[in-house]
Amino acid sequence: MTLLTSQVHLPPPPEIEDHGELTRLLFDGDDRDRVHGMWRDLIAKDTFRHRPGLGATERAELSYEWLRLVNDTAGDAERLADDPRLLAALHEWAAIVDGGGGLCTVASIHYNLFLGSLLDHGGAGRRDLSDFTALRRTGTFLCTELDHGNDASALETTAELDPETGGFVLHTPHPGAQKFMPNTSMTGGPKSAVVAARLLVEGRDEGVFLFLTPLSDERGLLPGVGVRRLPLRTGAPVDHCLTSFDRVALPREALLESGHGRLDAEGRLHSALGNRRKRFLHSIGRVTMGKLCMSGAAVGATRAALAIAVRYGDHRLVSGPRAGERIPVNAHRSHHGRLLKGIATAYAMTFLHRAALARWACARNAADAGERADAERLIAVAKSWITWQARDITVECRERCGAQALFAANGLSEFPQYIEGTITAEGDNLVIWVKAAAEMLFEHQPPREDPEPPGGVERLTDVRHLRGLLARAEAVWQDRARAALRQGPSGDPVERWNGASSAALEMVSVHARLQAADAFLAAAARARRPEAGELLGRLCRLFLLQQLGEFTGDLLADGHLSADQVRALPRFVDDVLRDLAPRMTDLVEGFDLPREYLDGIPMAAGGPRSLAGHCTGDACDGSGD
Repeated sequence: MTLLTSQVHLPPPPEIEDHGELTRLLFDGDDRDRVHGMWRDLIAKDTFRHRPGLGATERAELSYEWLRLVNDTAGDAERLADDPRLLAALHEWAAIVDGGGGLCTVASIHYNLFLGSLLDHGGAGRRDLSDFTALRRTGTFLCTELDHGNDASALETTAELDPETGGFVLHTPHPGAQKFMPNTSMTGGPKSAVVAARLLVEGRDEGVFLFLTPLSDERGLLPGVGVRRLPLRTGAPVDHCLTSFDRVALPREALLESGHGRLDAEGRLHSALGNRRKRFLHSIGRVTMGKLCMSGAAVGATRAALAIAVRYGDHRLVSGPRAGERIPVNAHRSHHGRLLKGIATAYAMTFLHRAALARWACARNAADAGERADAERLIAVAKSWITWQARDITVECRERCGAQALFAANGLSEFPQYIEGTITAEGDNLVIWVKAAAEMLFEHQPPREDPEPPGGVERLTDVRHLRGLLARAEAVWQDRARAALRQGPSGDPVERWNGASSAALEMVSVHARLQAADAFLAAAARARRPEAGELLGRLCRLFLLQQLGEFTGDLLADGHLSADQVRALPRFVDDVLRDLAPRMTDLVEGFDLPREYLDGIPMAAGGPRSLAGHCTGDACDGSGD
């Protein structure tokens, strides 16, 4: 029984014997130990606890020290790079430690974008990868340019075939073509890069391909490689730089080839893909896995923030209603209601992430291009929704913990800053939703059952009915977007899309939430303990009631909700919050955070004054909010 229950005198809910069932459902079921176990054990080590007083350079160096610990723990770097669930799980756990944004960033670049691209283009069968798998050289990935971010297919770095040597000349033609913010400094030791560049053959532009390029050795940068360090970026202590090339000679084997493009001995390109854009998308195909990594990091940070906030709220005592009485701040609905809503969303985020990973594991090597495209779209939609929710929830957790949460030692202050990076990394959220919206406008068809009578207000307790209402809201916004597109000016495609885009983006937003709800319901159905399944069902009901609030007007107008149901909706939300309040601590215990991790956070470990023991300097007295 939690402290909250004993203080507020709520009726005791059914006990859950342990939190193992919630943890099992959240963390890949019977595969939990293989996928998550070694990363959970790794971040429990003392080396990952907060280190006060480190400067920006020292923190960036620490990210690479930790990367070596990850490499030692993984044992087989190629297996890690080629296992979507194992790689995404690394990000879930690494993101929660102090400075974990830096570790996540360099790990994602090295294992996914760099090593993963090499593996996808012939791998160890074509070149020796041992320097990279043993981390004698760290890998980085250079695609985005100063002048080309979301339109990276238009990038201007060139790799021209040299007919005399058979190799290539890598060149940055002007300042706007400098590669923007890769981790290319000497911090972390010698590095090599996979560089996206436009392949030129006898003046012909064959499209963008990837080229393996050494950047530095133990003595420093190699000839022709220019690196300029960028200012410190908030949220991830990494050595971001501008990088350019001045006619750098590369050997013939530098080109990463596969079915999307191969050069023969005469310099002719042979490709199974019909145009340069498709060849570019194939070359940077690892960005899809990168979206799953960013989603994983955001999910992990969200769960950790909620666990810290709930623990703090359980032992942060405030004045009670009677003289001299002290009660935990979690006793107040104004406090625990916001955290419970965040917990419900965090469970939905986790289950959606798992569903997207499962789809990708099946589709990434599928012969059916449509199956792969559908999986990529789900991953893109999920990444945007998950990272946006993560930002909102981590900010809420920080606020609920007051001034204590502003101190870096308490673990919360850096989460929102790091999540800002996940929102932009591997495709800016809004841009990838715009692409998904354009595809879904006609390729996707939400269920359209015949309308049912709304029934009585008690139907708002039926989670399947609530799910159906959300599906109808998706159909409403798709119909609006289609109508707007038809009504737009035929001679102005930009303005035509402008007229439809707002409704189309709302359609994608509802679709993301519906996919999360479906993943949530499927997880609850897999529960082996009835009490755990019932608890997850109530939590999913809270999630769905939250989502429906903004659509009650449309659902009422179309006859799917009654006026009485609309009026009753806030009361039903409050009722489920009341019912779940005694289980709040149990729900975050299901996140399975290592005890060593939580005990290393003063605010989570010992109450509001515990930061005093971590203070340095004469002026510190441990007082605060």
